[in-house]
Amino acid sequence: MSDAAQPSAAEVRAAAEAVKAALDRHLDAVERRSGQDDPAVYAAFDELAAAAEVYDELLYDTYDEVTPFEIPGSDALPAYAGPEEPSALSVLIRRDYTVAEPQRLLHQAQRIADLDPDAADEAAGGGADAAAVVGTSVHAALGVLFGEFEPDEIASRHKEFGLEEGDSTLWVAAGDDPAEPGEWLSAPFDQADPQRVVCRFDVSAVFDEELGDEDLMEPLDHER
Repeated sequence: MSDAAQPSAAEVRAAAEAVKAALDRHLDAVERRSGQDDPAVYAAFDELAAAAEVYDELLYDTYDEVTPFEIPGSDALPAYAGPEEPSALSVLIRRDYTVAEPQRLLHQAQRIADLDPDAADEAAGGGADAAAVVGTSVHAALGVLFGEFEPDEIASRHKEFGLEEGDSTLWVAAGDDPAEPGEWLSAPFDQADPQRVVCRFDVSAVFDEELGDEDLMEPLDHER
């Protein structure tokens, strides 16, 4: 940064005062909170994080110093802005897996295809040798597996199918009216609005390191 672009001492002092004011507003919101997911607390938290980030940057640019604390940025959901009493809900789920044991996956898919040839036809695109293709193609094997079992069953039996779990998340989002049949099937995730998420639950190995619980499911406030 050039000398002309350097922030002034007055700007640093103003940023520090902004942090102090944001701290007071955050504490006031916490003391007056109306419940665990009070939007005012989330908003005050975001304001404090933003003010602290500005101060930290100005302090470093001007004096080559940093603050002795770190307020995490807001990677979490914004404050809830949906209806107070939702009349419709959408449940959005993402579960990540890696194919840890391809041969186990292929074997299980082949076993399913042998018992249910129709499953193989759909996954492998039909043809006389569709069942044989399933046992040699990971792409076709995954089609058979996820076509045969519900996602929750796959999650509970993933090792049996040669899969290894990664992170997962579940969002419960509020809606105004139920969707019409087929209305969103062409783009099922495009209308996900973080401000309408009533609650969310996350599973990740990073939480194991923090809290030592391999089966941890954390609510929304963990993500702030």
